[in-house]
Amino acid sequence: MLTISGRPGQFCDRVSRRSFLQIGGLALGGLSLPQILAAEQAGGQPTSHKAVIMVFLAGGPPHQDMLDLKPKAPSEVRGEFDPIDTSVPGIQISELMPRVASMMDKFAIVRSLVGAEGRHDSFECCTGRHFRSSQPQGGWPAMGSALSKLFGPVDRAVPPYVDLSFRMAHDPWNIKGPGFLGMSHAPFRPDGQAMENMTLDGLSAQRFRSRSGLLAELDRFRRHADARASAGLYDSFTEQALGVLASPKLVEALDLDREEPKVRARYGQDDPNVLGYSLDKGYQAVMSNFLLARRVVEAGARCVTCSFAHFDWHGQNFANARKVVPLLDQGIAALVEDLHERGLDRDVTVLVWGEFGRTPKINERAGRDHWPRVHAALMAGGGMQTGQVIGATNRLAEEAADRPVHMQEVFARLYRNLGIDVSRTTIPDNNGRPQYLVDRDEAIPELG
Repeated sequence: MLTISGRPGQFCDRVSRRSFLQIGGLALGGLSLPQILAAEQAGGQPTSHKAVIMVFLAGGPPHQDMLDLKPKAPSEVRGEFDPIDTSVPGIQISELMPRVASMMDKFAIVRSLVGAEGRHDSFECCTGRHFRSSQPQGGWPAMGSALSKLFGPVDRAVPPYVDLSFRMAHDPWNIKGPGFLGMSHAPFRPDGQAMENMTLDGLSAQRFRSRSGLLAELDRFRRHADARASAGLYDSFTEQALGVLASPKLVEALDLDREEPKVRARYGQDDPNVLGYSLDKGYQAVMSNFLLARRVVEAGARCVTCSFAHFDWHGQNFANARKVVPLLDQGIAALVEDLHERGLDRDVTVLVWGEFGRTPKINERAGRDHWPRVHAALMAGGGMQTGQVIGATNRLAEEAADRPVHMQEVFARLYRNLGIDVSRTTIPDNNGRPQYLVDRDEAIPELG
């Protein structure tokens, strides 16, 4: 856990500097301890700020009803939705996604994703690794943790890796952490269960969730820290670590009251109980998370993840899709439009996907079951050549018929957009062995 405790005047008498800056469950996502900050300064920092926003659609979204419709298939496969034209001639997507359709020139669809293993788990979507792969001691790190290790923070006050997801009841769906890189590179989560492990001079978890209360408490903490720094009680790197905790920059990025009302309205209204069973399980349609992702990236994060709703629709697939997919459409379209308007589209890559696809054949409960043989993803930004579809499935959307794209190729592409050569870049594991970021270095050349 992260612990900030003690009373003024007794700060160092009873609490060691190490325990004062414990970083664990909350982790502040790669925010360095003084020793790590010193090492990072010695090694230098890149000046560019490339970033990734990944939207995880927990449960496996139905590709046949969103991005790869088959209107000529038999009725037991075709489903209830019609394809609509998009802004790019020849490309059609679901009628439930009119906003994305209207700006398809800013998106790329991968319709032939392969490599999924069929488990309800965010592991592959976060790490790019197979479940069956031989893992080093401590496990594979998520991409955000790898970026934290490779680059460190863009700004000392903003975590490199931020997860905006609510804690999901099915634990394997929760966004993955640092693996063998250790908790100093774990994602910062501004809400959720980890808050229960945080104490800030007596500030409760409930009050911490209030952004105004958090800002006031950090203001008080900063004044106290500044007084101790002026007295020469911290070395320079401890002061930097304190600056991470005390700066209002991240809190301000998370404060949507600072955003223009017309921009907030574009993203739509949160629907925490969109499916009727999602409120207490973490499967919420939180539209504001798309806006928060943009704000946190602008503030300096290198990787932001968020889950959206729930897609494990073994029953009522079409009724659920009518509730969830239009909201996803609005949020994703608003995010990508926002990035373009702010000139961030060449630096920020957006990826929207789930852990696998759904069965072509509709079951007796009007649902679709697990289908790891093929699925789809939506990508935008990153300076990529958008306005295209990559790959194709057969007439029933049951397997890749043209240009199968492995999930690891998507990761190779993300790293390339970040300026990383995956054929050369390694990170040492706990035994000092260099580990490549992915096993495949193909980076979807169709994207430029």
